[in-house]
Amino acid sequence: MEKIKSIFQYNIGIGDAQMSVGSFLVMVLLIIALYFTMRFVRKLLTRKLSDERKGKFKPVFSFFNYSLYTVIVLLALQNAGVNLNALLAASAALLVGVGFALQTFFQDIISGIFILIDQTVHVGDIIELDGKIGRVENITLRTTRAVTRDNKVLVIPNHKYLTTTLFNWTENDKVTGESINVGVAYGTDVEKFKKVVLEIAAQHPDASKKKDPILLFQDFGDSSLDFTLVVFTENAFKGAMIKSDIRFAIEKALRINDIEIPFPQRVIHTSN
Repeated sequence: MEKIKSIFQYNIGIGDAQMSVGSFLVMVLLIIALYFTMRFVRKLLTRKLSDERKGKFKPVFSFFNYSLYTVIVLLALQNAGVNLNALLAASAALLVGVGFALQTFFQDIISGIFILIDQTVHVGDIIELDGKIGRVENITLRTTRAVTRDNKVLVIPNHKYLTTTLFNWTENDKVTGESINVGVAYGTDVEKFKKVVLEIAAQHPDASKKKDPILLFQDFGDSSLDFTLVVFTENAFKGAMIKSDIRFAIEKALRINDIEIPFPQRVIHTSN
């Protein structure tokens, strides 16, 4: 028994830095215990997430793991007699500089965690941010990647979600409304006009079968009767193309039906 005790009390190290075998084994056991504890916590927190989202949380847990491992090693070194004060004092200024440099980086990481937890944005959602519209293709801890309507890749730092208003077009429903403004001349048979434009909208291949298009009489304008046609679609990403197709069709139908699209006119009186 005394022999075993002496083995655990045997010091190993270099110079003034000495650590007993027992302390070393305790440190190793703590690291092993921490490893299994963090694995359990990760499974507990991600049990309801998809495999894709679980993979995205892996870097977060790795960061916490390495941070805790570092704390345990530093405590063990201090216990062994290593003077850490000089090391920490020398690195304080460097850490402050690095902290400022990585401020935005950590904001992106924290925002990414919030996005994954709250699930405010999903892959496939159509979002609008700073006037730019895109379909979300990938969400990572630091950035969100979306493809715009003209097939350009939009890389969005996740901290943008905390500082800018985000419009998620498909958060509530995949069916969205696209508005088209149309003005016709005074004296137009508005019932006939309504029938023509609603038929055109309903016949578009991307128009929703769940919700019929509607025509709103907006106002009596200076030169026209102003209407807004709302077309519902499940493919909002093609909204601009859908509206363009319908405008072409409306212009043609109005010409065929002798319905005038007015333009502003001014009468100038001159005196001799």
